[in-house]
Amino acid sequence: MDIINGLIHTMGERGIIEHGAVHVENGKIAWVGTMEQWGKRYRTEAGKPVLDADGGWVLPGIIEAHCHMGITEEKKGMEGDDCNETVDPVTPWLRAIDAINSMDAAFDDAVRAGITAAMVGPGSSNVVGGQFALVKTRGRRIDDIIVKAPAAMKVAFGENPKVNYSGQGKSPSTRMAIAGMLRRELFEAKDYLERKKQAQRKGESFQEDFTKECWIPVLQRKIPLKAHVHRVDDIFTAIRIAREFDLHMTLDHCSEGHLIARELAAEGYPAIVGPDLTSRNKIEVQNVAFKTAGVLARAGVLVAVTTDHPVSQIQSLPLCAGLAVKAGLPMEQGLRAITVNAARICGVADRMGTLEPGKDADVAVFSGNPMEVFTRTLYTVIDGQVVFEDGDDQSHVAFAFPG
Repeated sequence: MDIINGLIHTMGERGIIEHGAVHVENGKIAWVGTMEQWGKRYRTEAGKPVLDADGGWVLPGIIEAHCHMGITEEKKGMEGDDCNETVDPVTPWLRAIDAINSMDAAFDDAVRAGITAAMVGPGSSNVVGGQFALVKTRGRRIDDIIVKAPAAMKVAFGENPKVNYSGQGKSPSTRMAIAGMLRRELFEAKDYLERKKQAQRKGESFQEDFTKECWIPVLQRKIPLKAHVHRVDDIFTAIRIAREFDLHMTLDHCSEGHLIARELAAEGYPAIVGPDLTSRNKIEVQNVAFKTAGVLARAGVLVAVTTDHPVSQIQSLPLCAGLAVKAGLPMEQGLRAITVNAARICGVADRMGTLEPGKDADVAVFSGNPMEVFTRTLYTVIDGQVVFEDGDDQSHVAFAFPG
């Protein structure tokens, strides 16, 4: 398959290619270049489908770096809400893939917005909520759309765990308890891993513990802590604990990050900013602002933007990036915040986030800048298959090459 006549935003080393084309083979990007180069290389390969971008913007598929679609289903109430196991504050062994319903309407909304992948997982009612997964946005069976699982371990600081468990008359009811419970869990997991390694070195048998095995990829820095943090003090507590245990971590929401941008840049942890397209309905989000992403990016923090669906609707992700641009995030950084930066933060940049040979053929074609409200999604391509095209107009799809 070929995508031709587009303004190609590779989001990689080649930057923007005017009047360009993308060649796809076996679900992977095989080549990216100018139309002149494409004509010399591929024009004679008759019979393959061609998508004519007709001057539109061609980008790598958009990536949502933090959401709960399919795990908090729309229109289904309690029966479709599997986001928080609110009876035990520490549940690291829970796996998002066991609760994500890929038939949730949000998946179709994502595809129609050019969103081809999303990081999906438990909510923030627990100190430790469980394991996130990075999935593609089209497919009936969750097992068939998993890109990476586990992809992160969800932990939460601040208001949410306090409100949930103080209301039940048990810990944590303070920020001290949240931090203490997480430290204790990490300490026990670290001890478990050392005992397991020691037994393996000695060739001794070892009784594996299901509730601790899930921590091993975190302790080995293969996946990050995914830390729900809004307030400045919670952000610094999360950093303190990550440094104590030498862990990778992402700062999810980071709503007061603009107040401590220099400090966060020096620490080096990436931020997933949002949801900003929502009301300030909690004490800890009183300083939410679209300017946060821009302030952090200018300070040198690696930034992605999130809707936190269903807090904001997932299809608004490109617009959220646009509103961040309006508030000071540079235009190029706005596009990066929903493509390559999101891929890097989610640990899948080897497969997606840029239009480069060898990457998954996840491509979004827009009538213009996707961060502008009137822009239409013309095509969404996942793994080299067209999964959405704008309206009923078939004029852009051809199986014979243009004259």
